[in-house]
Amino acid sequence: MPELPEVETVRRTLAPVVGATIETVWSSGKKLRLGQAVPMAQLRQLVGARIEGLRRLGKYLLVDVEERNSLLVHLGMSGRFRVNGGTDERVKHTHVIFGLTDGRELRFSDPRRFGQVDVVMRGAERQHRALAVLGPDPIEEAEAVSGEHLFAASRGKTTTLKSFVLDQSIVAGVGNIYASEALWRIGVRPTVRAHRLTAARATELAAVIKDVLHNAIEHNGTSLRDFVDADGASGEHADYLLVYGREGQPCSRCQTKIRRNVVQGRATYYCPTCQKA
Repeated sequence: MPELPEVETVRRTLAPVVGATIETVWSSGKKLRLGQAVPMAQLRQLVGARIEGLRRLGKYLLVDVEERNSLLVHLGMSGRFRVNGGTDERVKHTHVIFGLTDGRELRFSDPRRFGQVDVVMRGAERQHRALAVLGPDPIEEAEAVSGEHLFAASRGKTTTLKSFVLDQSIVAGVGNIYASEALWRIGVRPTVRAHRLTAARATELAAVIKDVLHNAIEHNGTSLRDFVDADGASGEHADYLLVYGREGQPCSRCQTKIRRNVVQGRATYYCPTCQKA
């Protein structure tokens, strides 16, 4: 599933559509995330509106248009939100198309249909059911993702530390890849219980989460299978991952072979020597 760096990469590569005007809206008619229909009545209200800006909150993309509305997009597991020429061949599993007055199109495709397309009121995004449950964004709201925040949230938590970092109500945008990378960086085993997180380690974890995400953004995200940016280009960060996906390879810190196991349904990578704590 695309995580914060991948969605941020899409946001940045969508920049050329700012200033364009939406002329048409089309839907395949198929349902997307949680069996929800694409809200065509609300999407049609965007016709004639100019795109004013692009934002991101966690793993959600927000396309701001005139009249205080914003288009909300979540890529799900396999979604792509791309800029195409109006005459470009439409790929299979395309579900929503926004035709622009300059002839380009914004196309949302999603083979697995776990993505989401909706409309929210700008300034009231947090009232939307998907965004209301999100914790602070570690890039856009960096000061809020502090050691104090993580330490307080971890009190009484018996879940694993890996699951704690993945909890979107605590920190928005961190997924499986970057949770594994962050925990390797601070030398803590993913299966340690969250309530054992010390104040000092919480401060270290907050800083490392931000650093890991910034590094991934610099390399345009991680493409393992489906992810491409708005221009169709793959991310390059897979070449820079230190633990995720590197089962059997030597740890870059101690040369012990990286191990993989499954923690609460998620593939988890760690070094059995470096991450003893």
